[in-house]
Amino acid sequence: MRVLGIDPGLRTLGWGVIDVDGPRLRHVANGHCTSSPREDLAMRLLSLHSQLSAVLARYAPNTAAVEQTFVNKDAVATLKLGQARGIALLVPAQAGLDVGEYAPNKVKKTVVGVGHAAKAQVDHMVRMQLPGVVIAGPDAADALAIAICHAFHRQTGDKMARAVAGAVR
Repeated sequence: MRVLGIDPGLRTLGWGVIDVDGPRLRHVANGHCTSSPREDLAMRLLSLHSQLSAVLARYAPNTAAVEQTFVNKDAVATLKLGQARGIALLVPAQAGLDVGEYAPNKVKKTVVGVGHAAKAQVDHMVRMQLPGVVIAGPDAADALAIAICHAFHRQTGDKMARAVAGAVR
């Protein structure tokens, strides 16, 4: 299974791709899609859409996961982040992929073991689980963590479904 993790952002949208083979994880690629604050919002969203579409075309993931938006005190910033998150959801959906969504605390709990882990702890654990990875930056590290979280929850969900199906027979 090839998983695309996406950390939405209007200025910097992080992405990470991993391959999953049972319990084994392998880093494929990671990076950023960026937009310029000097452009109007529509052009920034279009740019993110084009860049993320190119990532999907190049790496051909089977599934994707996006971090859920947390609401902060700045309503305008939250709204803009929500629009970038819309692009992060739209692009994989347009490619026919199932898209998982995870709260930041769930990603941290899955990858680090603590729901309120610092970014440095997330980065460290991503590096531990993907030995030799060169991470493009904090947003890409978060995106790889989202991909790892999705791989874990998808595998445990698949196991649970098989167990329930076996019990029903």
